[in-house]
Amino acid sequence: MTDFIDNTQDPLIIDGNTYFSEVAREYLDNHCPNWEKHPLPTKSKNFKSASGKIKSIGTIIKQIIIHHRKGNIRLNPDYVVLEESHIQGFLLGKYYQAMHGIDTYNSTNRFITIGTNKQKKFSLYRYL
Repeated sequence: MTDFIDNTQDPLIIDGNTYFSEVAREYLDNHCPNWEKHPLPTKSKNFKSASGKIKSIGTIIKQIIIHHRKGNIRLNPDYVVLEESHIQGFLLGKYYQAMHGIDTYNSTNRFITIGTNKQKKFSLYRYL
């Protein structure tokens, strides 16, 4: 999997309530104008929210690079592109977080850990 969207820095929202990783079409149109060149078919067609059904357009892949002094981590999540959403950035859903062992901690500092090494902490403030 590669980052087909231009090499841009975009907000990453880590959400523990949303199952799938999502991004709004409106956000992509404004910040990643080349996104429509490589959309993938959506695996599941039925997306719902508290206010009803949500129309999905397709799926895109956007690489995340998390920098750390002991080594960077690259992730390649699939994001479902939603037609009528107002998300301002890329929302990383709990399914992808669980698959890759991403845990969010809220203590005096907000940070995440990835995988089984709970000693290697990544500050959330650096990426949001």
